[in-house]
Amino acid sequence: MHAKPLYGQQKSRPGSGNAMAMEEQVATNLVRFEAGNGPRWGVITGAEIAPLSNDYPTTAALIEQGEADWRAACSRGARIAIASVKILAPITTPCRLYCQGANYRQHMIESGMDPDAKLFNMFFTKADASVCPSGEKVARPAHVKLLDYEIELALVFRRPISSAVTLTRETLPDYVFAITIANDLSARDVQLPQTQFFKGKSYRGFCPIGPWLTVLEREEFPRIDDLALELDVNGAPRQRDTTANLVFKPAETISELSTFANIAPGDVLLTGTPSGCALRVPPPPVRRLLQLLPERVLWKLFLNGQARRPQYLKPGDRITARIRSRDGAVDLGEQATEIVGP
Repeated sequence: MHAKPLYGQQKSRPGSGNAMAMEEQVATNLVRFEAGNGPRWGVITGAEIAPLSNDYPTTAALIEQGEADWRAACSRGARIAIASVKILAPITTPCRLYCQGANYRQHMIESGMDPDAKLFNMFFTKADASVCPSGEKVARPAHVKLLDYEIELALVFRRPISSAVTLTRETLPDYVFAITIANDLSARDVQLPQTQFFKGKSYRGFCPIGPWLTVLEREEFPRIDDLALELDVNGAPRQRDTTANLVFKPAETISELSTFANIAPGDVLLTGTPSGCALRVPPPPVRRLLQLLPERVLWKLFLNGQARRPQYLKPGDRITARIRSRDGAVDLGEQATEIVGP
């Protein structure tokens, strides 16, 4: 018989003289870091980390074996300054990276779609070679000129799925362990003219994740539907939206995904990006005219037009991405990425 999991239990108030006193549930931020003695996990507490007692070599191991450890970490007293460690990607590889395309209302409209008429998700994948931590320098490949940014809320799976399941808002916590920030960096001049989503979105470093994993208590999961996403490039706002504007919500998305894909603990789902990317798709009437042109001419016009847009990323650009609830109680941190030359 398995012991009842700690997930969803209340926690005792640290330092309280009453052993039965309970504190209000708050999200827990789990960080993977390097402090000179190999990768470790800890709990973010302000500007410090409360390290876990045991080592967990993979994100899956942390999910499956580490809950009692991270729930007790803050009561042990040990602390490490965040500034003294190297932050690592909180998602270990190998893993699967599933992605949703055009899943925010305004982004759909901007792309010439009708969000109210959309009947199914557009899914694609990224190679796990693209995973990198916050703070990493990402090289723009020499042949790529149209490098785009895409802030996304990412869901980290809690349990395996090997057959079709039907999730609801109430059962979502049974399948999702944590949420985090992802940036779906995309080489548009590979993705679109070559019709290569997988390749154009999978170059090394093209999926910064973190800085940490935010673990919600069961009753906090409704907050997923009202998180603010912000992405800046060199301090200038580029993307602003909230998850309230997701067309396909997590429960229905995972239900659809489960009909054709296997999922393991530590796998990730990127839930789509808001409007404001560097890419600009011509309006439908123009697209219909362009489709009459020979393909070589069509893509030459497209690439020339996009090359005139200064929003595409260049070496030296610095991206900052943030996701948090309006009241700040759920804070996924700030992800920083610098683009460098090949």
